[in-house]
Amino acid sequence: MSSFFYFLKESLTGFTRNLSTALGSIVTIFLSLLIIGIFLVGGSVVNNVVKSVEQEVNITVWISDSASSSDVQSLQSEIKSMSSVANVSYTDKEQALENFKASSSSDIAESLDGQNPLPASIDVELSDPKMVEDVVSQIEANKTFQKICDNPSDPSDSLRYGEKTVDRLFQLTSYVRVIGVALVGLLIFIALVFINNTIRLAILARRKEIAIMRLVGASNGFIRGPFLMEGALHAIVGAALAIGTLEVLRNVAMPKLQEALTWLPIDLSAGTFAMFYAMLAVFGLVIGLIGSAFAMRRYLKV
Repeated sequence: MSSFFYFLKESLTGFTRNLSTALGSIVTIFLSLLIIGIFLVGGSVVNNVVKSVEQEVNITVWISDSASSSDVQSLQSEIKSMSSVANVSYTDKEQALENFKASSSSDIAESLDGQNPLPASIDVELSDPKMVEDVVSQIEANKTFQKICDNPSDPSDSLRYGEKTVDRLFQLTSYVRVIGVALVGLLIFIALVFINNTIRLAILARRKEIAIMRLVGASNGFIRGPFLMEGALHAIVGAALAIGTLEVLRNVAMPKLQEALTWLPIDLSAGTFAMFYAMLAVFGLVIGLIGSAFAMRRYLKV
C-alpha cells in the first residue's frame, strides 16, 4: 500500500512538472474516447433502427381477382414451405379496401365512389429479412404464382418488398464504421505519442533520482511504478472527461432527439450506457499503460 501511495505521489509530481505535455496527452485521450463513445452510441441507435426496419421487410404478393380459392390456398402453402418464411396471411379485396380507408384521408376514400380497385394479396413475413431476395426469386419462379398474379404479363410487378431501404442502411453503417475506425485509430496513435513524450520528459527530469535508486538496489518494478501510474492517471482523467461529456449528451441531447424523431427507436437504456462507460474506462486505461510501457522500454533501461 505504501508503494502505491509513493507511485501516486511521484506521478502527480511528474504531472505538474510537465503540465502542458500532460494536458495535451489528457485532451487527446479525452477526444479519442469521446469519439469512440459517440460511435458506440450511434452504432447502437443505427442497429435499433435497422432492426426496426427489418421487421417491416415483408413481401406482398398481389393476386388476380379471377384467381380461384384453391389456387390461392395452394400458393399460400407453397410459399409457407419456403425457407426463411415465418408466416403467410391472406387479405381479400374487401379487407384491403378497409385497410386503405383506415390509413388514408376520408377525401381519398370518398373519391373511389364505391369502387374497389385494390387486389387481394398474400402477405409474407420473413424469419430472416436478409433473405428477402431469395424468397422473392422463389415466388417469381412459382408456376401457381405466375398463373394467378395480378399482372401475368409481368409477374415481378405483382411483388412488393422493402429490401432497398435495409440495403441502404447497411451500406451507410458500413461506411460510418470504416470512417469511425480510421478516425479513432488516428486519435489513439496521437494519444500514444503524447503519453510517450510525457513519460519521456518525466524520465529525463528524474534521471539522477533513478540513478541513485539503482545504486541502492531498488527493483525495476519500483522504478517503473511512478511512470506507469502517471500514464494511467492521464488515461483516467481523459476517460472521466469523455464519460462526463457523454452523460451530459445523454441527458440533454438524447431527449430532444427522441422528441424530434418519435417514429424512430433511438432510445437506449441506462444499462447500455453504463456498459459503454465501463468499456471506455478500460480502453482508456489500456491506452495509458501501453503508452507508458513503450516510453519506459525506449528511455528507461531497467
